[in-house]
Amino acid sequence: MANTTFSGPVLSNNGFVAPTFTLATLPTATAGLLIYVSDATGASLTGSLCFGNGTNFVDVTTGAAVA
Repeated sequence: MANTTFSGPVLSNNGFVAPTFTLATLPTATAGLLIYVSDATGASLTGSLCFGNGTNFVDVTTGAAVA
């Protein structure tokens, strides 16, 4: 996955698309990496936006590690 660095705020009128993974295909949980995990479950939801904390991917709705 390529990395792009910005020096200021990033704005979009069309939204952003996070790369999608399943629990079985999670990449390394690089700190700051934002992904969508399609089969993560939490807060009565299936599928969650998650961020890497350097060790695990953390579900933004529950604060719990997804794997």
